[in-house]
Amino acid sequence: MGQFLDDFINDVKNNIPGFIAVAVVEIKSGVSFGSYSAQPDFDPDLASVFNLEVAKAKMNAIKVLGQEGQKIEDIMITLTSQIHFISISETGEYMVYLAVDGNKTNLGMARALLMKYKKEIEGKL
Repeated sequence: MGQFLDDFINDVKNNIPGFIAVAVVEIKSGVSFGSYSAQPDFDPDLASVFNLEVAKAKMNAIKVLGQEGQKIEDIMITLTSQIHFISISETGEYMVYLAVDGNKTNLGMARALLMKYKKEIEGKL
């Protein structure tokens, strides 16, 4: 799994314009399978822990609202100059967290690539 995650991280950082950071995290434990940041002051493991809480809160809201048939595909958080994606696997076992520069990234392309990569990961983890 290590080489696959290294390849995944390299593909993401090389193919998504404005890439800042990425992490692949197990939802149940919060353990990061792998992460990388292009900015030394941006800790993707720490950021993913907090964003995991966002995802868990939304999952709980879905249950409370009686929407159990609904699943989160992704959550997008738009900051002043950054966009953060939280993409949940189909099984709900892990998430991919991605941060990009909002001024350099094509939103549609970043999301499409993230969905492509997420599907590739699903068969490997």
